[in-house]
Parts: sequence; structure tokens; C-alpha cells
Amino acid sequence: MSNDLYIYYRVAAANAQQFDSAATAMQAGLSQQHRVASALKRRPEIEDDRHTWMEVYASVPPDFARIVEQAVVQHGLTRFIDGPRHTEFFVNISSCA
Repeated sequence: MSNDLYIYYRVAAANAQQFDSAATAMQAGLSQQHRVASALKRRPEIEDDRHTWMEVYASVPPDFARIVEQAVVQHGLTRFIDGPRHTEFFVNISSCA
């Protein structure tokens, strides 16, 4: 069964450009090394001077959340993230039928 990983969290709007560059580099490395498709998304609105960001990884192995968390630390993204990172897995409907 194929799992997609979604991780969302908040980043200060003032740090958006720096965070975007660092997170994009992290995802490019993860995508290349682990052969997974990834995307980085952000809500357009600012709430309490922060944006909500989301990392998306398609068709990942069960331990991929741990791999991503290690990459976040290695790439120094934790300095930008305000609060907890929320991790959720979703399965593709076609693989459930």
C-alpha cells in the first residue's frame, strides 16, 4: 500500500524567503536520494505574523517521517519553525480498493 506523507507547521512571515530556500534544498536532496516526489506549499494568508507551510512526499516507505526529521535538523530548518511539526500519512484511494 502506498503512503503519502504530509507535514505542516508555522514559520514567521519575515523568514519566508530564507525558509523557502533551505526547505527546497532539503527536499531536493531527499527526493534524489530516496526517489520520492516532493512538494513545498504555503498558505497565502498570514496569521499572527506567521505562514502555515506544508511538505508533501508521495509514495514513501514507513520510516520516511524519521528520515525527514533528521534532514530538517541537518539543514537547520528548526531555527525557522515556530511550534510543533504535525505529521500525517494518507493512503491512495486506488490502493485501498
